[in-house]
Amino acid sequence: MATDFIRDIVEADLKSGKHAKIVTRFPPEPNGYLHIGHAKSICLNFGIAQEFNGTCHLRFDDTNPAAEDVEYVDSIQEDVKWLGFDWKDKLFYASDYFEKIYGYTLELIKNGKAYVCDQTLEEIRRDRGSFTVPGKESPYRNRSVDENLDLFKRMRAGEFADGAKTLRAKIDMTSPNMNLRDPVLYRIKRATHHRTGGKWLIYPMYDYAHPISDALEGITHSICTLEFEDHRPLYDWTLENGPAPCRPRQIEFARLAVTHTLMSKRKLLQLVEEKLVSGWSDPRLPTLQGLRRRGYTPAAIREFCSRIGVTKFNSLTETALLEDCLRDDLNAHGPRAMAVIKPVKVVLENYPADKTEELDAPNHPADPSLGSRKIPFGRELYIEEDDFREAPVPKYHRLVPGKEVRLRYAYFIKLEKVVKDAAGKVTELRCTYDPATRGGDAPDGRKVKATIHWVSAQHALKAEARIYEHLLSVADPNDIPGGEDFKKYLNPKSLETVTTCQVEPALAQAKPGSAWQFERQGYFCADTQDSKPGAPVFNRTVTLRDAWAKIEKKQI
Repeated sequence: MATDFIRDIVEADLKSGKHAKIVTRFPPEPNGYLHIGHAKSICLNFGIAQEFNGTCHLRFDDTNPAAEDVEYVDSIQEDVKWLGFDWKDKLFYASDYFEKIYGYTLELIKNGKAYVCDQTLEEIRRDRGSFTVPGKESPYRNRSVDENLDLFKRMRAGEFADGAKTLRAKIDMTSPNMNLRDPVLYRIKRATHHRTGGKWLIYPMYDYAHPISDALEGITHSICTLEFEDHRPLYDWTLENGPAPCRPRQIEFARLAVTHTLMSKRKLLQLVEEKLVSGWSDPRLPTLQGLRRRGYTPAAIREFCSRIGVTKFNSLTETALLEDCLRDDLNAHGPRAMAVIKPVKVVLENYPADKTEELDAPNHPADPSLGSRKIPFGRELYIEEDDFREAPVPKYHRLVPGKEVRLRYAYFIKLEKVVKDAAGKVTELRCTYDPATRGGDAPDGRKVKATIHWVSAQHALKAEARIYEHLLSVADPNDIPGGEDFKKYLNPKSLETVTTCQVEPALAQAKPGSAWQFERQGYFCADTQDSKPGAPVFNRTVTLRDAWAKIEKKQI
């Protein structure tokens, strides 16, 4: 079992008898799609419940109808299940508790702990003060209990316009914690709610509804990200001053930040709305929908969340770690195939023009259970243009004039002649093959230093390959100057669409969502939206660990 400071707290609470059963919750706001940062919270909350034989609830904190939609509710449930977690019958909504929260609030007002304020939000912000200047009390702070009860009920009844009044907690306008300077608990908002419709004209604020919802569900450990640490006194105040049935403990951990991407819902929404990406499932986005479409697996994401651990310190995690987790999973389970992304034609001059043979190839070199396939081989082939150099550089061992390489599962070939068009572009490589080297070494013992992949030109299927790179051109989003448009830092090379790709016939019926290792190219996934039988579209999920790329980079 993994261990961290939160699990240590949970274990200690069980041992001491403070709790007989652990109850956690994952409480998303249904105002956007989940991303890799949410996956960390999902794995933590559901993982702790599983490890300690407890229960984890899925609760939608749906207190802001203007930003929420059933589309997000459905996608969140889908993503949690896809990650491998099940809330069973513990699906809840904060909106289920609106009547109870309203009743609790009436008690709060009766106890002199809340008041109706006529100040505008701008005036409230102005009088709130700063970290060095205490706040100024509202002129409506000392209304009588009866007047506050009457006004609050009339707020619910719809007598006042949006923004005309709020309900505020009466705490301390001089508190060093800004969240305790008479925070707003309710606001008037005429908006259709995705579950309650137009029944409610007032809505509780998140910071107020959240602790009450936790208490009503019997949550033992309310685990949230570090930015809520300053909100914890308000969380505790709400439970201490209302008729809450229990006292959950809020514990904060550092949220996930990953290099070269964005975790802000607002900024991701902006990219979607401005059509700078193809939607929430765009494979360049860190959304779970986007990662899934790109070919990421639930196991890889869970392993990533396990490796990064849980701390109290904000840090930036390298995307390379997430990619390594994915490679480990796909390497163990992904079937192999051959694809040439940017092809150049090879003609074997001494191979019979009317001959075709089928070569055996395992679908996985270490897993015989995945079986094997037949690969057609003929006189004309395609190889990758990067696998040929007319003027080789040092340590380049692939196809060069006068030297041999091995074709994967096939023969040794030697480059005899380079054919070019009038503009000097290479159009064809004329080679010879050694028929004695089929699937093995040369009988005379000669060796080659490279094996390259290929497809039969006659039998290959044309496909589209989408090559993805990082979303941002800067590693740390915090390096983007404040006030500057973040969109200036979008990576212009984040997507390259290649329509020249040629793949072996076995991929003609690749099912959408199926993952493959294109030998020597990387891991690819058949696109779940655009790939069709006979016309596949493959998204590159992640590269292989390429030692040559490092050598070549140093030489540039």
